[in-house]
Amino acid sequence: MKQLTKAEEEIMQIIWELGPSTVGQIRDYIEVQMKQVRPPHSTISTMVRILEEKGFLDHKAYGRTHEYFPLVSKEHYSKQTIHKFVEDYFEGSANRLVSFLVKEKDLNLKDLTELLNKLEEE
Repeated sequence: MKQLTKAEEEIMQIIWELGPSTVGQIRDYIEVQMKQVRPPHSTISTMVRILEEKGFLDHKAYGRTHEYFPLVSKEHYSKQTIHKFVEDYFEGSANRLVSFLVKEKDLNLKDLTELLNKLEEE
C-alpha cells in the first residue's frame, strides 16, 4: 500500500468521517468543522485525484459533479500504517514498541492492561 502525505491523509480522514463526498463538502468540512480557512476548490480537487491515482478513492460522476468514496477502509489503512511503523522503528517487534512506550511513560498500567487484554482476545 502506498504511503499518504499528511495532507492526503487529512482528506482521507474527512472522507472516512463524512462518507461519499464532493469537493465542496470536503471544503465545507475543513472550514466549519476544522475551523480552518476554506481551501481553494482546485487544491482539494487535485488532492482527491491523487488519492484516486494511489488507489484510495474512486468516484461517481453526476454531470460535472464528482462524488468521491473510499476504496480503502480507515481500519485497513490504520493497520497497515501501524505495521509499517513497528517494522521501521521497532524491528517488527510489538514487544519493543510496548517496552518503549512504558519506558517513555506514554503507557500507564491501566492502558497496558487494556492492550494486553485486547491482544489476548485476538
